[in-house]
Amino acid sequence: MNMGSEEVNEALFGLEDEDFGEEINSRTNVTNISNGEMVVQNQRSGKMNQTTINDANKKEARERACMLITRWMYEAVIPFNAVTYPSFQPMIEAIGQYGVGMKGPTFHEGTMFMQSIDASSMIKMGEKMFELLDKWVELLELKRPHLYWTPCAAHCLDLMLEDNGKLPNIKRTLERAISLNGYIYNRSGLLNMMRLFTGQRELLRPAKTRFATAFITLSRLHEQKNNLRKMFTSSD
Repeated sequence: MNMGSEEVNEALFGLEDEDFGEEINSRTNVTNISNGEMVVQNQRSGKMNQTTINDANKKEARERACMLITRWMYEAVIPFNAVTYPSFQPMIEAIGQYGVGMKGPTFHEGTMFMQSIDASSMIKMGEKMFELLDKWVELLELKRPHLYWTPCAAHCLDLMLEDNGKLPNIKRTLERAISLNGYIYNRSGLLNMMRLFTGQRELLRPAKTRFATAFITLSRLHEQKNNLRKMFTSSD
C-alpha cells in the first residue's frame, strides 16, 4: 500500500523531491523577476512616488546644483542649448555617482596629443614651431578651415603685449605711465590724496603677466585722468 501511494503521489505530481524543490525555486525566481519589473514600471509611471523628507532635501540640493551649473555657463559663455547634447546627462550622472568631494578636470586633462617629438636639440623659434604645426594644419584644413592654437592663452597674450610695447610711441607712453605710477605710490601722503580724489580706486592692478600689468595700469591712468588733474592742481 505504501509503495502504491508513493507511485500515486509521483504520478500526480510528476516530480521527485529534488525536482520539486527546483521547480519551486524557479517559480519563485519568476515571481521575483515579475515583481521587480513591476516595481520598475511603477516607478517610471509615477505610481510609487511618495513625498518624503529625503525628496524635499534632494529637491533643494538639485536647485543649488542647477544654480551653480548655470553660473558656470554664464561665466564661460556657454549657450544654454548645450544641455541638450547627448553627453551632458551622462556627465551629470557620473558626477553624482562619484559623490561628495570630486575635483573637476584641469585644462591640461582636456589636451589631446596627436604626436610627440624630441625637441631637445631644437631652438625655440617661430619658424620651427610653424614647421611642426604646418603639416597638421594641412591635414585638418579640409574639415576645419579655421584652427586656433592656444596652448596657454595668458602666455600668448603676454607675448602679444610685449611686441606691442616695443613700438616707439607705445613704449614712450608706457614708460611715462610707469614713472607717474611709481611717483605716486612711493609717497604715502600723495597716495592717500590720490585715493581720496579717485574714490579709493587704485591705479596699479597686478595681473598674471608682467606686460599685462603695464597696460592695465595705463588704462587705469586714462580712466582717472580728470581726477588726477584735479589732484595735482588742488591747493592741498
